[in-house]
Amino acid sequence: EPTPVLQSVRAFAPATIANLGPGFDFLGCAVEGLGDHVSVQVNENIEPGKIVISSINRLSLNPMKNCAGIAAKATMELLGIRSVGLSLSLHKGLPLGSGLGSSAASAAAAAVAVNALFGSKLTKADLVLAGLESEAIVSGYHADNIAPSLMGGFVLIRSYSPLDLISLPFPIDKELFFVLVTPAFEAPTKQMRAVLPKHITMKDHILNSSQAAALVAAVLHGDSSLLGAALSSDTIVEPNRGPLIPGMLAVKAAALGTGAFGCTISGAGPTAVAITDTAEKGKAIADAMVDMFLKEGKLEASASVQRLDRTGARVV
Repeated sequence: EPTPVLQSVRAFAPATIANLGPGFDFLGCAVEGLGDHVSVQVNENIEPGKIVISSINRLSLNPMKNCAGIAAKATMELLGIRSVGLSLSLHKGLPLGSGLGSSAASAAAAAVAVNALFGSKLTKADLVLAGLESEAIVSGYHADNIAPSLMGGFVLIRSYSPLDLISLPFPIDKELFFVLVTPAFEAPTKQMRAVLPKHITMKDHILNSSQAAALVAAVLHGDSSLLGAALSSDTIVEPNRGPLIPGMLAVKAAALGTGAFGCTISGAGPTAVAITDTAEKGKAIADAMVDMFLKEGKLEASASVQRLDRTGARVV
């Protein structure tokens, strides 16, 4: 059992974009600027081996009903921590149910903080397993949010049994910007999953597989244009989810019409994500998408333009 090397640690984990169009449940990436902070400290007033949430905004203080608490406890168990108790505080920087990996960011930050408290004995791949325990309870056993939030960049989940993660490096000399537009609309993950088809045609399978492969190639080559085209070409998930988000189809058209390389739903929604290669283009695309959400969906929306987060969760 490792002993604490620090008395307290604060960690940050970034927002994520899951699915990336045709990559449903097996592709995701992290984005800069948005995310959650978690602080963890050794507390002699807490029963050894236990964790207590001391501070949180808007969510349950029960550690077994909270993503950060579940991931923190799972990390303690992976480390074999039995002789000290921990207290945890969570500051949410991400809106709930936004489609930006809010639950995964909380879990990732908690896992990294606990690991760092005891000398960072576990790898980030190990921590994905801890994060998956919380994801399984909240939104399902899928790693396309938790893996990139922890590892940064683009991540491909090749297998879940056993878990096999592949980092996809986007060339450092290439620019990539994500236009994130979040309307004032709730899109619960379970509800958005319920509309997905149980069976698909061979034609759709082939098309989506080819687009997912093209997306991976685009990431490795740093080809933002191809990345956007592949991201926009999902024929299975987006066609079923899009109509549930008021104005989404018109918003996508507005993004493409303003020069975006591609546009789709981030995660389960309602956030729409568009791809471009400069911040200036991103601002114009964001304005067009916000206007269209209001015009066609009758929804107010907030927007930000962010780069790819290449680092993932880290101690701050």
